[in-house]
Amino acid sequence: MNGNQTLRRDVVSSHSVFGAPCWVSLTTRDLKATEDFYGAVLGWECEPAELGDRFSIARVNGVPVAGIAAVASVWQMAVAWTPYFAVSSADEAVARAEERGGTRAVGPIAFPPGRAALLADRDGAVFGVWEGELVAGWEKWRRAAPAFVRLHTRDAFDAAIFYGEVLEWATERPGCCEVHYDGDEVVLRSEGEVVARIHSGAVGAAPDPAIRPHWRVHFAVADVEACAAAARAHGGTVLQRRTGPDEAVLSDPDGACFTVTEQTGLTGSRAPGTAERD
Repeated sequence: MNGNQTLRRDVVSSHSVFGAPCWVSLTTRDLKATEDFYGAVLGWECEPAELGDRFSIARVNGVPVAGIAAVASVWQMAVAWTPYFAVSSADEAVARAEERGGTRAVGPIAFPPGRAALLADRDGAVFGVWEGELVAGWEKWRRAAPAFVRLHTRDAFDAAIFYGEVLEWATERPGCCEVHYDGDEVVLRSEGEVVARIHSGAVGAAPDPAIRPHWRVHFAVADVEACAAAARAHGGTVLQRRTGPDEAVLSDPDGACFTVTEQTGLTGSRAPGTAERD
């Protein structure tokens, strides 16, 4: 999880908040350039992680929000954002994923006080699972930057079944996530908040073979246009601009894609588009 074991944590664990996204990490090639880009676009402050000089932790107002690892070229990994989901048992989650056609890439491996694994679903979308104490407490992390994560895939219904069984969504256990349909998307809620969406086009439409399934991280910001302008000014690209809600799909200089989504009631006190937090 890109060094998050070095961070101060509140007493919140993946056993009490399970099935929901609980961390995001970025693999890149140039750590310094990546830190400068996200500092300019999202107002992040980065500090070294104890895993080594290729790893850092990004913070917003002191709250850790993401891990950054300059290992893409060394480990032959794609430059990309990856969401991690809280699970009660990393071993059991990996076993359930493999039983249902998913692939284990790494782990589970120990990152005290927890364990992590990197997986791909049966259509190739990469995600991680985390068992243990959650970074900064789940609610603080949720408020500090990520708005939600969205899976773009070929068949939302089939994907929802896979993730539901692997991550124990919509079970009888207290604290589990709720699954609903909202228009053409499957929507995941944890403690009443939308934390993930699964999209594949119109419900009932045939799966699109041209889609390369992937998870996209959406960050809540106060000013989408300011973020887009800052991205352009610092070597990034605006790939798509949408309204209702106001959002932009951006690419950093290394090619990792993410989305900034306007959240009403936030102010950009730290940098273009950065939300004000407590």
